[in-house]
Amino acid sequence: MKKTILWILAIIITLGAAYYQRKTGPTNPRDTYLTVNDSLVKVRLVRSLGLDERPEVRLAITDTAVKARLFYRRYRTGEEYSSSEFKYKVYPVNSMVMNKVFGITEEKGFYAAVPQQPPAGKIEYFLELTDSKGTITVLKETPVVIRFKGAVPSYILTPHIIFMFLAMLLANVAGLMAFFNLPAFRKYSLWTLITLIAGGMILGPAVQKFAFGEFWTGVPFGWDLTDNKTLIALLFWILAVVMNKKRNTRVYTLVAAVVTLIIFSIPHSMFGSELDYSSGEVTQGIILLFLTKISKNS
Repeated sequence: MKKTILWILAIIITLGAAYYQRKTGPTNPRDTYLTVNDSLVKVRLVRSLGLDERPEVRLAITDTAVKARLFYRRYRTGEEYSSSEFKYKVYPVNSMVMNKVFGITEEKGFYAAVPQQPPAGKIEYFLELTDSKGTITVLKETPVVIRFKGAVPSYILTPHIIFMFLAMLLANVAGLMAFFNLPAFRKYSLWTLITLIAGGMILGPAVQKFAFGEFWTGVPFGWDLTDNKTLIALLFWILAVVMNKKRNTRVYTLVAAVVTLIIFSIPHSMFGSELDYSSGEVTQGIILLFLTKISKNS
């Protein structure tokens, strides 16, 4: 009975951490509210685009009397903004799940084209909206940033996500069992390490290679936070498994579980790969970007 309760608690903790990480990540769509002809409309503004996706920004507004324009420029360049007009379009949704389960067969709204960038390239944008009340500018002071990435095959991305979720779940299970001194924590520590290696150290670099052209951008090659936090978790779980191999030293599993929960709650893709347009190089992490700027100015 106690194990069942701990499993349920571990699932709740894992789902909560995953939800928080997803909602706070810099590539998750940015929600904002617009008043359109006296009606409040919620729109989700894209912050990540794959090179296999349409290079467009969507406004989920169905009032065709509205006019809108998108202003964009390459990120961290200081260049002048260019603009693109939003046009009302209807696209078919080619997904069996969306079609059959949710009954969604098409998506409607205003779409504005943006120039596709190389992997890790970014653009920033804001909006101008005109309705019967006049013209307003939206998000000019805090532009939305889109990061572009290469297409990652589903046969790599899907198992990567599954293994990383399992690693988070098993880490919480192991930590809770260690806290309550249940012997099974040693077994789940080992399974955490195995799934973390599979998801983070084998499939993770494959995802990174397809998306941004490099297998590994963490230490010692860069400061990519996603790679580095995976490495930190791996080291703690290696220590936990080794220290518990011949004797019960559950404190190592407890520490590893807490560290994993903390670092995997950090927003995904924060301080990730970014194309420096002035040099043509891809940098990782705000520290490396800062050092790169200094070296250019010295």
